[in-house]
Amino acid sequence: MSRIGIFGGTFDPIHHGHLITALSVRELRNLDKIIFVPSFISPHKKEISASLPEHRLKMLRLALDDISYFSCSDYEISKKKVSYTIDTIIEMKKHYKEIELIVGADNILTFDQWKSPDKIIRLVTLVVLNRKIEDENESTNKFMKEAIFLETPRIDISGTIIRERIKKGLPIDFLVPQKVMKYIYNLKLYKE
Repeated sequence: MSRIGIFGGTFDPIHHGHLITALSVRELRNLDKIIFVPSFISPHKKEISASLPEHRLKMLRLALDDISYFSCSDYEISKKKVSYTIDTIIEMKKHYKEIELIVGADNILTFDQWKSPDKIIRLVTLVVLNRKIEDENESTNKFMKEAIFLETPRIDISGTIIRERIKKGLPIDFLVPQKVMKYIYNLKLYKE
């Protein structure tokens, strides 16, 4: 049975920062595969308007198409409602015994506010990217002791930067995979 990592997010759009980080985690944690899981609506970002889920899923599939150790799941998108990590983990546990949940350093600070955090910790290994917590005393919760912190390459690319560049008519070469860039341009995504 495979050891997998689950990497969730909005992926609006998927970019090289996501891919380089995922590759690093896979190598550091000796995982067989990383499954990208785009959210339909994140419970922590309900007020943020994302691109249509179908576009985000298609861009992910284009980006991961030729990479055998990466795949994506449409589990959260196909539910068409707010995505809770615990539900995704329970579903993935039907297929994989060993699961590592990959989250950003910002997510560990609010992990105690997630749905069923204690159950999540029992079911998976929690892997946190790039520890960058300013004040340890102010920003801790009991789950930080349970997590494994990894130093992965810091890639200063974000979906926000990419979307802003497109709105301003600036190129996004080298920020996203070629197939994703063509998809964005062909469908005129992020223009408004």
